[in-house]
Amino acid sequence: MAYAKLGRDSAGRKALFRDLATDLIINERIETTEAKAKELRSIVEKMITLGKRGDLHARRQAAAFIRREVANEETGEDAIQKLFSDIATRYEERQGGYTRILKMGPRRGDGAPMVIIELV
Repeated sequence: MAYAKLGRDSAGRKALFRDLATDLIINERIETTEAKAKELRSIVEKMITLGKRGDLHARRQAAAFIRREVANEETGEDAIQKLFSDIATRYEERQGGYTRILKMGPRRGDGAPMVIIELV
């Protein structure tokens, strides 16, 4: 099996990763479980690669996955615009490895291993 099911059906998994990817693009750092972060890493790296490509087709592919949430209140910039204008230009010279996973320790409630996933 090439991916973790995370105890959800396919629609629930897709919705979870759309939300997490959008939040990571907006905040550039989120706290989640280790299993979710490992799956999220490949998704976000593909989105940043689309941002680096920068053409209309790449923008539409990213817009089909990333949610339309406001990333900057002052400018009205949404997550897709931030991905293509800010994040993609930051990693123009980098050939992958855009995210970092830092382990934090177990969660208090159920002992799940928690991590911080952030953009490098």
